[in-house]
Amino acid sequence: MSTNLDPARPAGPDETINLRDTYVAHGRGVPFENGWSWIVLCLIYIVLGVIPVVGAIASLAAGPVFTGGLMLASRTIDQGGEAQFSQLFGGFKHRFGALVGVGVLYLVGFAAILFIVVLTTGASVFTVINATTPEEVMAAGAGLLLAALIFFALLIPLLMAVWFAPPLVVFHDVGAVAAMKASFAGCLHNMLPFLLYGIVWFIASILASIPFMLGWLVLAPVTAASIYTAYKDIYFNT
Repeated sequence: MSTNLDPARPAGPDETINLRDTYVAHGRGVPFENGWSWIVLCLIYIVLGVIPVVGAIASLAAGPVFTGGLMLASRTIDQGGEAQFSQLFGGFKHRFGALVGVGVLYLVGFAAILFIVVLTTGASVFTVINATTPEEVMAAGAGLLLAALIFFALLIPLLMAVWFAPPLVVFHDVGAVAAMKASFAGCLHNMLPFLLYGIVWFIASILASIPFMLGWLVLAPVTAASIYTAYKDIYFNT
């Protein structure tokens, strides 16, 4: 598999993936306040529509493929063009194998995290449901809290490795593992901007969930567009 990172070499026939700036293979550090700009500047409104969800496993594995299509649409809009609905599914035509590879690795990592959490804490929702005394409830709650802390401590590095992997795969002709390494490095170089970005996104996700998760019809495509905005900010010297 080719690992060409030359920005002068198009990764395919689609003109929307021609790179005009200087690519930085492992990302660069940007100012703290840029974390806010990734939210503000991400208002490239892309109508994703309704994607059938056949199950949690399938959605996790296919997520990077759909994100890859959104990256193509985002670049088209960024370059002054008009995004086509078919671009939203462009990940199924361009670099499909590598995008699925990212999804599979993410799925495996997610399953491993769940296994580690359950193995180390033995925490289960049923321990709270079956608790009959205040002491049992407190003990079960403490176990679930510990499980949650371990879960998120392990999940964050995995998300760092996946966050920019789709655009790196789509635009730079790299494999799944190389893209995840570069994604992790880019996130690691920008912990403070990502802290701000994460806080804003977390608040937005709470608001989007009230009521009936309807806000996610807007937040989901906006989040995808914000990935493109941050990717362009971090991985290019403009």
